[in-house]
Amino acid sequence: MIVLVTGSNGLLGQKIIEQLKNKDNKIIATSKGSNRNSNNNSFIYEDLDITNKEQLSFVLKKYKPEVVFNTAAMTNVDLCELEKDLCKKVNVKAVEYLADICFDLDAHLIHISTDFIFDGNDGPYNEDDIACPLSFYGQSKLDSENILKSHKCKWTILRTIVLFGVGKNLTKSNIVLWAKEQLENSKVINIIDDEFRAPTLADDLAYACIYSAKNKVFGVYHASGKDIMSIYDMVISIANYFNLDKNLVNRISSKELSQVANRPKKTGFVLEKAKQQLNYHPKSFNDSLMYIDKQLTNQNN
Repeated sequence: MIVLVTGSNGLLGQKIIEQLKNKDNKIIATSKGSNRNSNNNSFIYEDLDITNKEQLSFVLKKYKPEVVFNTAAMTNVDLCELEKDLCKKVNVKAVEYLADICFDLDAHLIHISTDFIFDGNDGPYNEDDIACPLSFYGQSKLDSENILKSHKCKWTILRTIVLFGVGKNLTKSNIVLWAKEQLENSKVINIIDDEFRAPTLADDLAYACIYSAKNKVFGVYHASGKDIMSIYDMVISIANYFNLDKNLVNRISSKELSQVANRPKKTGFVLEKAKQQLNYHPKSFNDSLMYIDKQLTNQNN
């Protein structure tokens, strides 16, 4: 396949490239700024701002990909609430541009969405449940979904939850690596116990993305982790696995954090559709920690 990845410097973008390289694929990796993924001998890299329609069109028409994986997004929920115009440009308008260009090229657009399109009152959710976002971030991702649902391009939407994993030169951390680092450095951390999620190993989600591309699977799919737990329980599991001091984990409520944007209380996904149609069988949270532990060991050797 000829594939193009937006947000290739990010965790999911890196995992998709990692799983596609060394096979009979031509990979065009794109991100804003310089390449931060060190395996650049296995792909072509282009500096790309997806909010610039002319630049986006030029790069896609230059390479004519058969599949576009859109992993680029503005995902800082509170920042989206504060910078709504920027959020709309990245999460909504850029998806509209991608859909238009993919239609012209007859390319398959695979787009990542989120559990934050739901209000958290009735989790876990299946693909047909009614969306009701509580934040501007959630609304922006729902708007991007609605663009694709009404578009004539070939599309797949993969909704996911709390992505984590090991990457190279990442500009932002994730729940597992952040909690592990804080506890290793003997720092007290405040963790909320009244929000429930199904954390997702990036390697598992990348597999679902690639399966969708190779098998030309279209539509909306839920692809998260299999275990629904509180954020507090996630961190306790991390501490237990890596033999770190649980007494450093301070249990608090979400109200005590005074976050800018509202968050759903309990999400989680029903995964039956993805299991049946994408051969998606995510690892348990504990098995994911074991997987990450091995990756960190290999990275340090």
